[in-house]
Amino acid sequence: MTGRADCFGTNAVANRQNFRPTCRQASHLANDKRETVTAPTSANTPAADVPVIEIRNLHKSYGQLEVLKGVDLVAPKGNVISLIGSSGSGKSTLLRCCNLLEDSQQGDILFEGEAVHWRGAGLARNPADKAQVLRIRTNLSMVFQQFNLWAHMTILQNVMEAPLTVLKRDPAEVEASARKYLAKVGIAEKADAWPAQLSGGQQQRAAIARALCMEPRALLFDEPTSALDPELEQEVVKVIKQLADEGRTMIIVTHDMRLAADVSDHVIFLHKGLIEEEGAPAQLFGAPKSERLQGFLSATMA
Repeated sequence: MTGRADCFGTNAVANRQNFRPTCRQASHLANDKRETVTAPTSANTPAADVPVIEIRNLHKSYGQLEVLKGVDLVAPKGNVISLIGSSGSGKSTLLRCCNLLEDSQQGDILFEGEAVHWRGAGLARNPADKAQVLRIRTNLSMVFQQFNLWAHMTILQNVMEAPLTVLKRDPAEVEASARKYLAKVGIAEKADAWPAQLSGGQQQRAAIARALCMEPRALLFDEPTSALDPELEQEVVKVIKQLADEGRTMIIVTHDMRLAADVSDHVIFLHKGLIEEEGAPAQLFGAPKSERLQGFLSATMA
């Protein structure tokens, strides 16, 4: 992993002179909870050079509206990939396609080198192997914008639910793991509280602990800070930076350019369903090539 001591070069577009981040140095639950998934072990761990997620020429439409128009993405193990772009550019749709929460009409999705099996074509295309979908989803934990905590469960119960129900893990082991991750995100003392008793930032940190408790191969963040005020946002940003420093594989959809610059190994700028520009943070934020990206950064960093 290359060092990124200065993400912004001298050719940065206007209005970014005061933007100086310190750059990092080098679940979704299945609807059918009756199925059991085996937790990942070292025996089925792929080779280090096999990407955790790979997308090839992905197309996604909602009826006649084509949202993704042939997108490629590679998330190597231990890397952080950030997706940026204007609202409606296809960022969240691409993330949801990674986790098979959305069906796509064309292209390949590979998880640790294993291609998703499809049946049908066009708008009728959908995954052919339900067991494969469940296995992939349980290894790609999703953190949503709106927390999605169970209101009738304590924070500890929320974090424990998926490993117990989906993975059928030992309750004592799961509780120990859940408490560990609540401590990791800084809310160990909230284990017995109800979601309504927590601030938005604390609820989002609980959602991150819930995702971590699945011991996933990768974390997928869909605008994790956009529903928070600036003060609470920093609580969540701190946790995400910590996870990035630990070398966790993550794909992050964000409007926070400072976060993207600080934690990313690779940044992808989407525009109208296509990749307009991509590269290392220093390149993308310091010397953007496309006029569209230059305009986007000028507006978002003003």
